[in-house]
Amino acid sequence: MNKKTVAVAMSGGVDSSVAALLLKEQGYNVIGVTMQIWLDEGLYQLARADGCCSLSAVDDAKRVCEIIGIEHQVVNFKDIFRERVINNFIDEYVNGRTPNPCIICNRYVKWESLLEWSRQNGADYIATGHYARIKHLDNGRYAIARSVTEAKDQTYALYSLTQEQLGSTLMPVGEYEKSRVREIAFKAHLPVSNKPDSEEICFIPDNDYAGFLDREAGDRVPKPGNFVTSDGEILGRHRGITHYTIGQRRGLGLAMGHHVFVTEIRRDTNEVVIGEDEDVYSMRLTCHGLNCMGLSEAELDTGGSRRLFGKIRYRHPGEWCTINRTGYDTLEVVFEKPVRAVTPGQAVVLYDDDHVACGGTID
Repeated sequence: MNKKTVAVAMSGGVDSSVAALLLKEQGYNVIGVTMQIWLDEGLYQLARADGCCSLSAVDDAKRVCEIIGIEHQVVNFKDIFRERVINNFIDEYVNGRTPNPCIICNRYVKWESLLEWSRQNGADYIATGHYARIKHLDNGRYAIARSVTEAKDQTYALYSLTQEQLGSTLMPVGEYEKSRVREIAFKAHLPVSNKPDSEEICFIPDNDYAGFLDREAGDRVPKPGNFVTSDGEILGRHRGITHYTIGQRRGLGLAMGHHVFVTEIRRDTNEVVIGEDEDVYSMRLTCHGLNCMGLSEAELDTGGSRRLFGKIRYRHPGEWCTINRTGYDTLEVVFEKPVRAVTPGQAVVLYDDDHVACGGTID
């Protein structure tokens, strides 16, 4: 019987609850850990009752732990959440980019901070309920691999994890279909078996990004400016660049007589560039902030090229591309077919077969 200790990040949802149950059944000494990341009472009041930032999530996780028969602890990570996730989110939007806060949260809160806490408290591993798997490749590296449930696959948001983090992580749910996970929870009489999935960003439960930024960014919120064409013709006035993202069509308030789209956000001039549908497609992008996962630094050496499968957002189906390393921390990605709405601030995640090879932040 395996008596190693694992700290399971428990959000109060069905996936993390089943992850804890499966690991307990496999013989691990399991500690359920709920990360307290809500920022203040005002934000908590906005949170959805079933969101991972609500107080009800703590209650749900606690009840599950009691049923499974494992220890439950609540750990305060709100300062690191504010520093790493909230502040980055505000900075990126204010500077005309569209961030993915889940990627930052995974890297620095759900893994780095939780792993540090777990080691201080005698745990050998951490675990989550993500729909992904961890592979140990022939080249000796760890990589995030696609889950059995393609529709729920969460590998895109996990591309930035380090080798050390992956080597200390268990992901039992990645081997199951979502329906099977709910069935396991139901048979174990877990009260969260039918709890709905939370889709929104946890700290913006009403999905009003601009409203959140208006409240949180203060005098840093960009002021109204001009909608322009690519060559500078003024088309009208916008409400502030935080209200827009690449590829957006709705909510522009422009009477053009046909559908138009946001094709660029110019922070320096406070302009939002408007174009046609064909203007939203690109064949190439550049990225920075590389994280080599399945590929080692040596395999991704400067000047080399490699054919991989790239995704430019969570819901993007992906497209084949060739990557060329252009510097220590930069890549050029050239797609074989045009991709829609390449968005600065989002991630490009590059796959080799079923696992993550590398990824970075789109410039």
